[in-house]
Amino acid sequence: MNTSSPGPISNRVARIAAGNDPELIAEMPSGYAILGKYQPDAINGCCMLLPKAVVPSPNDLNHADRAQFFADLVLLGDAIMQVTGSDRINYLVLCNQVPELHGHCVPRFDAEDPTKRMQGPFEAYDFGAARIADANGMDNQLHENLKAALNALLASRDS
Repeated sequence: MNTSSPGPISNRVARIAAGNDPELIAEMPSGYAILGKYQPDAINGCCMLLPKAVVPSPNDLNHADRAQFFADLVLLGDAIMQVTGSDRINYLVLCNQVPELHGHCVPRFDAEDPTKRMQGPFEAYDFGAARIADANGMDNQLHENLKAALNALLASRDS
């Protein structure tokens, strides 16, 4: 467990646990799937997986918890592909700028600029300048579709 002061992932997980985060898509075995804060237009549908027990990196998890986190991350990617029609998902677990475990699922599309499509999403797009996700507004349909797809995938995985 991270013994330093809580960072943005810890704070976000606390808000989710308190039922105070409208961007929550679904609770998963390892954590919480959320709509990503920033949604660049060309790659709309960015999501994140936040672990229930926040640690600095995946290396701080035991083998079973690691396996579950990454299985959940890829399942979230499956839901994003179903909903957005993306061709692939970029999975990123960096823990550099925010040294708390979290995973990004970024959809990538054939319609992207070919030069940008060959780059990593954070190199190709200015996430800080992208619009903020709004599950109660502009992104409501995306959010609801992701929730339905992910819950269906979770149910089929468990059966």
